[in-house]
Amino acid sequence: MKFLSIEESNSHELESLLHLAAEMKSTRGTHPNQPLAGQTWALIFTKASTRTRVSFEVGIRELGGNVMFLSKNDIQLGRGEPIKDTARVLGRMVHGAVIRTFAQQDVEDFYSYSGIPTVNALTDEEHPCQILADLLTIREKLGTWEGKKIVFIGDGDNNMSRSWMWAAKYLGFQFVVAAPESCLPPKEFMDRLDASNVTLTTDPATAARDADVINTDVWLSMGQEGQDEKEALFGDYQVNSELLSHCADKHIVLHCLPAYRGKEITEEILEAHADTVFQQAENRLHAQKAVLATLVE
Repeated sequence: MKFLSIEESNSHELESLLHLAAEMKSTRGTHPNQPLAGQTWALIFTKASTRTRVSFEVGIRELGGNVMFLSKNDIQLGRGEPIKDTARVLGRMVHGAVIRTFAQQDVEDFYSYSGIPTVNALTDEEHPCQILADLLTIREKLGTWEGKKIVFIGDGDNNMSRSWMWAAKYLGFQFVVAAPESCLPPKEFMDRLDASNVTLTTDPATAARDADVINTDVWLSMGQEGQDEKEALFGDYQVNSELLSHCADKHIVLHCLPAYRGKEITEEILEAHADTVFQQAENRLHAQKAVLATLVE
């Protein structure tokens, strides 16, 4: 009844969700059933969004459900009400919740106190729905992730890189994180991950060598705006033509968007790989529909 992190998942669950996502994509508009018919789902967002909000609202409606959007200004969370109280109220009124917020503990507590299906639409700790969309895109573009080298360039200790590392652990592909020393995941995380197929480096060119997938994200996550000293660390970690010259011949580039062209990725490279990047964005819809349908089985 929950999808809160890749860490809590496993290879079977990920494969099942991705298989269903592909099916949802191929049958869009002609779904044989409406698993959310008669249900109302709440979207609780304390972080702004474009792709996450649109993809979940469209997805819930396409699966037959109704949806209400609740920003922090619409509910008492914005005035300090404990998440457990909000959860106990909404759990008696709606059928499920999608939460995009800062603290991972908030989505964990919401699920515990609400007793309704709950989806993590992004926290500072993980971004599990985005990883599903990315994996679906890799399968569509490259056929498989098995035997592939997937590289993340940028902040190695953000929600995207952490979720990717858990996915690598469960699915077995080679995964490399390239980041400044102070932006690599801490030893305690790596000890918990315990994955021999995940490596860390401060050298982006070495990381990109023979890579099949180059993945990047904004240098400063939401809430870190204005941290000029941190942003200054990433000058050598831009996805550009020189970096991609080290990759495998048929490599692809992923970006979870929004992109700051001229910072983490150049205009030239984003436009050259736009078909993949925006296919990746579209796949949020299909991956999330698979999650929603699975949670109400």
